[in-house]
Amino acid sequence: MSSNKVLVWIIAASVAALVVFNTFYIVKEYERAVVLRFGALVETDVPPGLHVKIPFADKVRTFDGRTLTTDARPESFYTVENKRLIVDSYAKWRIQDVAKYYKATGGQEIVADNRLSTRIADGLRNQVGRRTLHEVVSGERDALMSEITSDLNSAVQESLGVEVIDVRVKRIDLPDDVSESVFDRMAAEREEEAREYRATGREQAEVIRASADREVTVILANAYRDAEKVRGEGDAKATNIYAQVFSRNPEFYTFLRSLEAYRSAFGQQDDLLVVDPSSDFFRYLKNSEGRK
Repeated sequence: MSSNKVLVWIIAASVAALVVFNTFYIVKEYERAVVLRFGALVETDVPPGLHVKIPFADKVRTFDGRTLTTDARPESFYTVENKRLIVDSYAKWRIQDVAKYYKATGGQEIVADNRLSTRIADGLRNQVGRRTLHEVVSGERDALMSEITSDLNSAVQESLGVEVIDVRVKRIDLPDDVSESVFDRMAAEREEEAREYRATGREQAEVIRASADREVTVILANAYRDAEKVRGEGDAKATNIYAQVFSRNPEFYTFLRSLEAYRSAFGQQDDLLVVDPSSDFFRYLKNSEGRK
């Protein structure tokens, strides 16, 4: 076989391979596809699998059919109270009608993102403008998101061929010039509330302290009364016992009293006592029987 024939066979094989390569195409299970013939749509929403097209005349465009996320730019909105908020939001969406999607966006995801961002901003502006600050932040936030999702769906399904699954707010901020005044007002309100709590606490403390002091006084008075009563009864019993005991031997009682007097008088070594030696004080010192 001559070299020219080999070259021809190589060229023919290459052309055949190129034709085959441009004849078959695969659509993955998570993709949506359309077929264009010389730029015109001839087949829309091609199902997943292996397909055949006219080589060089047909062109296949595939798009991601999974749930996509559009991260909208933070926008400034005004509430019904004319208070400005900065809202940062995002949307979850997927292609519903691939033909409408291609015609509206040219198959460019960034175009769909931009148009959805604009729609989201318009929807948030309308919804926030009908609500108060409290309702937007916490009170009716779920209802707000639900209404925005519903309104957005009715608009973009026909115009963009996509379905909006959910719209959510990531963050709601006050402008910097407003935040400082709001924080100052909140701090003043909390300080006022703290002062009220402290004043109420001091008042209750005074009431509790006065009640406790009164109870202490009553308890001490009752205890002193009971103690004096017990002490009086004890003294009476002691006096009665002493009287009974000493009445049996008065001389012995007198002797004990003299010993106590000596102990008290001569308690220290350098004590000095000047007494008449004939005094009754030394009665038992002079005579063991206590006689003068």
